[in-house]
Parts: sequence; structure tokens; C-alpha cells
Amino acid sequence: MNRRTMLVGAGAALVAAGAGVAAWRSAVGSMVQYQAFAAGLRDRLTTDLEAVIRYATLAANSHNTQPWQFRLEGQAIEIRPDFRRRTPVVDPDDHHLYVSLGCAAANLALAAAATGRSGEASLTADGNGVRYDYLMGAPKADPLVNAISKRQSTRAEYDGRAIPPADLVELERTAAMPGVSLALVTDRERMKQVRDLVLAGNEDQMNDPAFMRELKQWIRFNPRSAMARGDGLFSAASGNPALPTGLGVIAFDQLFNVAQENRNYARQIDSSAGAAIFFGERPDHDHWIRVGQACQRFALAATILGLKIAFINQPIEVAHLRADLAAIVGETRRPDLVMRFGYGPTLPFSPRRPVASVIA
Repeated sequence: MNRRTMLVGAGAALVAAGAGVAAWRSAVGSMVQYQAFAAGLRDRLTTDLEAVIRYATLAANSHNTQPWQFRLEGQAIEIRPDFRRRTPVVDPDDHHLYVSLGCAAANLALAAAATGRSGEASLTADGNGVRYDYLMGAPKADPLVNAISKRQSTRAEYDGRAIPPADLVELERTAAMPGVSLALVTDRERMKQVRDLVLAGNEDQMNDPAFMRELKQWIRFNPRSAMARGDGLFSAASGNPALPTGLGVIAFDQLFNVAQENRNYARQIDSSAGAAIFFGERPDHDHWIRVGQACQRFALAATILGLKIAFINQPIEVAHLRADLAAIVGETRRPDLVMRFGYGPTLPFSPRRPVASVIA
């Protein structure tokens, strides 16, 4: 689940090349309008199925591709992969895609139960999705439901404060999932080791032209583009300036470089209170989905505790770094996700597509 940032100074460097203020605003759109758009996506949960699915789509997912389709079948909801939204360079085995389905499944189960549709999630018969079977009954309250609309991946510096031990225990308890192990790293020495692997992975990826082309396809450089597409990595969600798409592409090609990005990542990881590394028992669709469910529940619990999270998955995505990452916490299995957490700022939320477009 990667998020890359643009140089904060890019806007100032390129404004001079633009037309007038009115033309600029027309090209980038309005953050006020975008905030209203994002708030509508996160409006209160109502009892209709479309609202339940809307809450499911607020889950974390790789590159914000939202690689899912929902099917309604009687008293069941299936979440199926949308392979048109694959990212084959960064995710050649569709690992992140299936983890994303698991994240959505966790939100779906919580929102459905809160609207009187308590049930169980299971792997579909063909092993390629999640099926949630439910029965109508009394609504089931869960504090995690209210966190769904507030959770975000916050790609910024945090304030470095340590997390109280009781809160770490609560994060582990909430994320507990059969078939998934969670290792929390909070000591500075091991955090430095995680940081160094992230920087090594970032360098490998940014030196790969295919990776950079794929990443650029999913960046939305301004509110207008983010609202029109409803997906992708919105630059403002990383604290970066809005640029007309053409200038954003120039900024990406000319100003986005390994050295600056590694400095950004180093500061962000050094400012974090810790890192969470998730391991599935086996590298298959079932366990990748389970990892997604555990990860989403962790992120929701973190939100309730006032924490921010951000994925730093480079050592997951660069295969030769996986064993080194696992070794930091004494594991030999393939690591599935790594995120940093801590106390940090609230940034603009990521976009989502309309519910109608994700129901098959």
C-alpha cells in the first residue's frame, strides 16, 4: 500500500510558467469544493446497502486504485478483484490487490453489523474474493465504525512522542486475526533499521523507469483531477501544492528525485513512534486478505487513539529486502505490510469513486 510525495517547492518553482490566476484556478479546481466532495464521501452511515458499501470503499488500498467490485446477492455481499486496476510493476503477484480487498472487507463487516446486518466474512468458493453473508437483526455498535470516516494515511512528519504501553496493547488486540502475526517496533535502533530498508527500497524503485511510469499514472495533481477521477494519489493529501496536470507532470519528471525523497522518508520515519509489520501464515489469497483485515482494524484503532499511520512498503515490494525486514523482528516468513504510526497532523482525505461505479 505505497504513497509517494512530490516536492513541496514544486508549485512555487512552476507558478511563474503558468497563465493568469483565473486560468490557474480553473486548471486546478478549488480545495473548498474538494473538501465538500471528500466530506460527502464520509457522510454518516445510513441503513441502505449503498451506504454500507460506501463505508467499505473508505478502506486503505494500494495507490488508491480501489481495485474492487461489489456484488449483491440476496443476503450476501461479495467483494471481487477489479483486475483493470492492477499495478503490475509495484505489485506483480497482486499481493497488494488482495490485501486491499481485505481492508475493504473489514470496513464492510463493521458497517453492515452497525446497520443490523451481522454476519461472517469468508473466502469465496473460487478463492478470488470475499463473501459476507448476513442476517437482518438488531444493529451492533462498535467504536471502530465511527473511525472509518476519519481514518487516513497521513504521509507527513509526526511529533515523535512515544505511545503509552496500554495503547500498544489495544492496537494489538484490535488487529488480532487468525492466520496473521503482528510485530510492533518501537525502539529507536530497530526503527533505524526499518528506515534504512525503506530508503534502499525507495532508491531501487525510483531508479526503475517502469515503476516511475506506473506511479505517475496514479498521481492526481490537483482537486479538479482528484474529483473527476475519484481515485489515485492526491498530491494535497501529502501536504503538497496543487498544480495543473501538465505542470504536475513536469514537476514529477524534473524535480522528483531519490535524494530528496529519501530525506523526506528519513525525517518521517525518524519522527514516528513506531512501525507495525504484518505477516500472514502463508503467501496466498486467503492470508493476504486476512492481513488486510488485520491492517484495517489496526488503522481504525489507531484513529480512535488519536494516532496517524502511513504505509512504508518499499521493503515489501522490493523482493530482495523482505528477508532483511523480517529479520528485524526475528521472523522468517514473507512480510506483508509495514506501516509507521505516531501523533501527527490531519491532511486532506483521499478521493473515492461513486458507489454506483463499484457495484457490478
